[in-house]
Amino acid sequence: QVQLVESGGGLVQAGGSLRLSCAASGRTFSSFAMAWFRQAPGKEREIVAANNWSGRMTYYADSVKGRFTISRDNTKNTVYLQMNSLKPEDTAVYYCAAAQSGSAWHLATMEYRFWGQGTQVTVSS
Repeated sequence: QVQLVESGGGLVQAGGSLRLSCAASGRTFSSFAMAWFRQAPGKEREIVAANNWSGRMTYYADSVKGRFTISRDNTKNTVYLQMNSLKPEDTAVYYCAAAQSGSAWHLATMEYRFWGQGTQVTVSS
């Protein structure tokens, strides 16, 4: 079993930055693909960014390309999401997720077996 705990959310003005962290328990973190999803009120959960087990393969949604960066430190069992140039439309609950097939990133929520509890990100205009 893997437990994921997000942190780093909060309230920020448009144009600002936040760094989300997701700490994972368990010794198999380094074999997992990891991703960040978000869900705004009244909207479906959507993928924001993902990477494979090594972090060398990454995916970004078009809406965050050039502004967000996903990274991971397998020695610390932690994945990060650096969010720059934040916009009000980035407001959502952000979730990290882990997929056991770590050779590549995955886009579908069904590919991810383990989920964190979520952290709120609010961007004011």
